[in-house]
Amino acid sequence: MMDTNLIVDSGTTRTDWLVVRGSTVIGSACTKGLNPYFQSYEDIQKEIENVLFHEMKTFSVNNDSIDRVYFYGAGCVFDKVEIMRGAISSCMPACEINVYSDLLAAAHSTCGHEAGIACILGTGSNSCFYDGNKIVKNIPPLGYILGDEGGGVMLGRILVGDVLKEILSKPLRDLFFERFHITQADILDHVYKKPFPNRFLAGFSPFLYEHVNEPEIRLILVNAFKSFITRNVMQYDYKEYAVNFAGSIAYQYKEILEETVESAGIRIGKVIKSPMKGLIDYYNVWRLER
Repeated sequence: MMDTNLIVDSGTTRTDWLVVRGSTVIGSACTKGLNPYFQSYEDIQKEIENVLFHEMKTFSVNNDSIDRVYFYGAGCVFDKVEIMRGAISSCMPACEINVYSDLLAAAHSTCGHEAGIACILGTGSNSCFYDGNKIVKNIPPLGYILGDEGGGVMLGRILVGDVLKEILSKPLRDLFFERFHITQADILDHVYKKPFPNRFLAGFSPFLYEHVNEPEIRLILVNAFKSFITRNVMQYDYKEYAVNFAGSIAYQYKEILEETVESAGIRIGKVIKSPMKGLIDYYNVWRLER
């Protein structure tokens, strides 16, 4: 009988869980984002037990029937890997638990077993050089305060700053306040006093997509992607290898991203919204090769 695996892609805002038997998806679930940098062991454990297990029951799968978990998540680096592994293991003690960074998910999904540069442009951003087996170089993303160039949080932060400093034109500022029904005081309170300011700021980025044809908005996007390229991609051997992207921002603004990357003399590879399909393919190939 084929093994049943749980393949997981977790970002800051959402987590996608796929139950896979062979290369066939037999069920899926979605929970809120799980990030050990911002959530405790207990919070992660509760989300799995209260939400994931409930969802899994709807397609007749329980935690005892899972053989392996392959969890790829934002924040799953250094000592945070063990926090995530422990939280999952406490809920699924009979499973083999594998925890990797979300960046490795992007590399496995876009590069497979070939060398290349893999990037994430989602709520946050990240990048690496992948040798076809493992990540061998990673320019640190540094999070939404010090880095995350081109990601949804940074885009939201720039947009909000341009609105409040009246850099954006008045018609667009008026549309912003009409769209979100929020004041400057509300924004500052959310950013500096309430939890998850990164999620809050990322929530403004859809406004950019809604007005992407406005020259001012397009300039924000182009400059953000240029910043990501110069501060991250160009730290690798970008002249020899294609640059691949995964994530909602990369996919949503694919045309602008491709133009910006190519104008820098860089060859672009795949641009995908989610690494899930690529991960299913990756593990199917990996199992056959073993």
